Amino acid sequence: MNKVLEMRVPATSSGVRTFWSVCVIVVILALFVQAWIVVQARPQDLVTGAHGMADIISRAMPPAFDQFVPNLWPVLETIDLAIFGTVFGILLAFPLAILAAANVTPAKPLYYAARAIIGVTRAVPDLVWALLFVTAVGLGPFPGALALAVHSIGMLGRLFAEVIEDMDMGPVEALTLTGAGRLQVLSHAVVPGVLPSLLGIGLFRFDENLRSSLVLGFVGAGGIGFQLLTAMNLFQYQTVSFLLIATFVLVACAERVSAYLRGLVA
Repeated sequence: MNKVLEMRVPATSSGVRTFWSVCVIVVILALFVQAWIVVQARPQDLVTGAHGMADIISRAMPPAFDQFVPNLWPVLETIDLAIFGTVFGILLAFPLAILAAANVTPAKPLYYAARAIIGVTRAVPDLVWALLFVTAVGLGPFPGALALAVHSIGMLGRLFAEVIEDMDMGPVEALTLTGAGRLQVLSHAVVPGVLPSLLGIGLFRFDENLRSSLVLGFVGAGGIGFQLLTAMNLFQYQTVSFLLIATFVLVACAERVSAYLRGLVA
């Protein structure tokens, strides 16, 4: 009898797992089908419209490499947008992350306030922040830099807080037992324990900000994005193709530099 029961239990457990696996697959398929319907997916339009895309590509060849020198300044603007947004995002996100980390926050009200600020700055897309700052300070790279900085506060603040919450609390507890003050604990235990991870996250954020700065140019925030929008509006497709090549080279170089720096701080 015992052997019979032992054989039935695994069989029953296996049957339950199979049932839930089927349910998960059905739910995933249902979600995909409803997404297909909502986005009004029409793959056949890609086939019928292929000649239009081919026409634009033919007009974009060869790329206008004579635009290299005139676009050096927009390239520099794009890089500086990412640098400004990342640096200010890190400087403002780290204090918020200290307050938003449950294991080191000095008070619960400060914890909830910091979490609220991080949530708001992260929930609003950087493109919306750029539109708001453009109306406030006008066109140019400055509103784009502000938008990247504010959005980076939310994204970095959340990641920084999670890193701090997952850190080894041994050094913190040891310093606390010796009578060290809160600032001493922060500077001698918290910061050294999480600094490599924070630097790595900051470099990843720089990559994201570089890509975002290209899009922000479409709302008048300067950089290559603004030049790309202008060329498209004027039907200068050869200039568009050159700017796309320049964008690819810029992003690829930034990725390699970031990967190298992450290797140094790891």
